[in-house]
Amino acid sequence: MKKTNQLTSMALIAALCFIAFNYFKIDVHVMGGRTSFHFANSFVVLGALLLGGLPGGLAGAVGLTLADLTTGYAHVAPRTFFLKLMIGLIVGLIAHRFGKINSLHKTSDILKWSILAGTGGMIFNVIVDPLVGYLFNRFILGVDANPATIIATWSAGVTAVNGVITVVMATLAYMALRKMKFKV
Repeated sequence: MKKTNQLTSMALIAALCFIAFNYFKIDVHVMGGRTSFHFANSFVVLGALLLGGLPGGLAGAVGLTLADLTTGYAHVAPRTFFLKLMIGLIVGLIAHRFGKINSLHKTSDILKWSILAGTGGMIFNVIVDPLVGYLFNRFILGVDANPATIIATWSAGVTAVNGVITVVMATLAYMALRKMKFKV
């Protein structure tokens, strides 16, 4: 029964990631490339906080990779899978391994570790996503250095805004849902 509940929860997180990216995003076009404002990463972080790093990250990776494949971002789908899985693993490591968030009872401690974990995952994303995007544009697509740098810079800015939104939304949702999960 526990495996069924976890698989169902993972499917729900994947679906929420897919829906959030497919239907609630704003595309930003930059010199032949594009990025988007969205809050789908909030569900990756939420999944890692609720389910653990691997299941939450895997659910987010699947949901957002499917979203990429269906919205014209197919060329970045492998990168998305890697990045979202890593976000989940980082959030899970910080929240569950270091913060032991499931055994905490003090609201301020839970809030602190939720914010720290989400921030850790988003710092990784803000640094690695534009870097991998730059390398992909330069060495796979053959984009010249200046346009690739501009695209990466815009991507970093958009990813940073998404990161702040993600930490706030995921933390608020986790604080609300945690009480139901643990019946605290």
